[in-house]
Amino acid sequence: MGPGRNALRTSAVGAVSATLIAGTFVGLAPAAQAATPSVRFVDITGDGGTTLKANVVTPADADGSRAYPLIVLPTSWGLPQVEYLAQAQKLADSGYVVVSYNVRGFWQSGGQIEVAGPPDIADASKVIDWALANTPADARKVGMAGLSYGAGISLLAAAHDKRVKAVAALSGWADLIDSIYSGRTQHAQAAALLDGAGEITGRPSPELRQIFADFFSSNLAKEQSIIDWGKKRSPATYVDKINTNGAAIMLANAWGDSIFPPNQYADFYEKLTGPKRLELRPGDHATTEITGLLGLPNDVWTDTERWFGHYLKGENNGIDREQPVRLKSRSSGGYEGYPDWKSVSATNRKIALSGTTTINANVNSGADGGTIFLSSVLDQVAQLPPMASIPLLPRRWAAVWQSEKYAAAQQVRGTATLHTTVTSTEESGTLVAYLYDVGPLGLGKLVSNAPYTFHGQTPGKPFGVDLELFSTAYDVPAGHRLALVVDTVDPLYIEHNPSGAQLTFSSPRHDPSYVSVPLREQ
Repeated sequence: MGPGRNALRTSAVGAVSATLIAGTFVGLAPAAQAATPSVRFVDITGDGGTTLKANVVTPADADGSRAYPLIVLPTSWGLPQVEYLAQAQKLADSGYVVVSYNVRGFWQSGGQIEVAGPPDIADASKVIDWALANTPADARKVGMAGLSYGAGISLLAAAHDKRVKAVAALSGWADLIDSIYSGRTQHAQAAALLDGAGEITGRPSPELRQIFADFFSSNLAKEQSIIDWGKKRSPATYVDKINTNGAAIMLANAWGDSIFPPNQYADFYEKLTGPKRLELRPGDHATTEITGLLGLPNDVWTDTERWFGHYLKGENNGIDREQPVRLKSRSSGGYEGYPDWKSVSATNRKIALSGTTTINANVNSGADGGTIFLSSVLDQVAQLPPMASIPLLPRRWAAVWQSEKYAAAQQVRGTATLHTTVTSTEESGTLVAYLYDVGPLGLGKLVSNAPYTFHGQTPGKPFGVDLELFSTAYDVPAGHRLALVVDTVDPLYIEHNPSGAQLTFSSPRHDPSYVSVPLREQ
């Protein structure tokens, strides 16, 4: 089985520390601005009387003679209330009242961590109430934005509070279960990071501690209760309410987000019926927005201000006339525009997974998805994703199929899907699929991956597997080929392979196995 909870927490300490250090720099960056008269620190009474620590930034010319659009910013998981001060000052300079508050359970705010539960949603409405009563905010022009945890709370608030007219949800989630439990597999490093950061910077509720305990214990008897808990905290559950309320929704995420993968955001985007925008860029969780938190130029925050400018202030800035799906490839520097998510993948090319291959479980073949944050950041800044020598992968523990060499470059865009037939010697097991870009020397660069866990299968009886790999945008150079690799162990995930288990992959004539690769028309 996979690593234990304490070991996972330990492995996440470096990432947690980096997050806190970033938060410290964020706090220091706008210090000079915080001393100006336009910034004040306040206590806001949240749901049930809980004290929420907040700061208010108002335009320099605010004299009580007019009202300004309001933007409410809930903080990220584990970061203090000064997180958004640099951006709040920029927004105030552009004519907004900005209220940023530390969500309950973290730092100096009261209460316990509820993970975007009903108290958090009620808190958002309480903060809006307070702002309308205590600042020159316009009740007809209310927006919410946030990074990570603040993004999820903002989307949930838009479903439950009709006053919210526009949202910018950055590096957030739409489906909490599909984020950290996709393929019925625990995303171990992601959950350990959240668990560790919550313990260090906040006060987890007894319910949250039990959820994490059940999550890491792989107790199938608790699976449905975990799913129900996550669905209650997922904006996708309330998409009909969001559509009815009509808020303009901007979603931004990174291709390599190791906490909230892009698939669940893209699926959610397709279900929205009001004004909407989807932006996806190279990077990992919150790494595409962090320079903006430091007050530096940043595409995501620039588009956030443009989004509010049009939908709260009525500015004719053109954002409503641009292609609403905006992507940046991991391999090239330019942006691409599409009318919708379905148009991203103009064609699909199948790679046949022929023959019958048997692998042994419980051993890492050398193919893996990398390390949370580190791997995707290296890909973001240096185009160095996780790599593996495809010819040297031990076939005892890894199944490998390759395409022919491509005469022309292939622009992979969207979501690759695996369809295959599996026969296991045990009733439970885990497999992880990887798509690699393989160069002339056999070195493979990771294009995408995804885990899949099964339970209750009859040993020796074939069953079908359909698996979506994490969405991406990657350019495969001419002369390279694509390879699909499947093994059973990856440090990113908890695996469920009994000792001595074997998995056999086959391609029946009546149901051939393949990986379908989405390609952009050139």
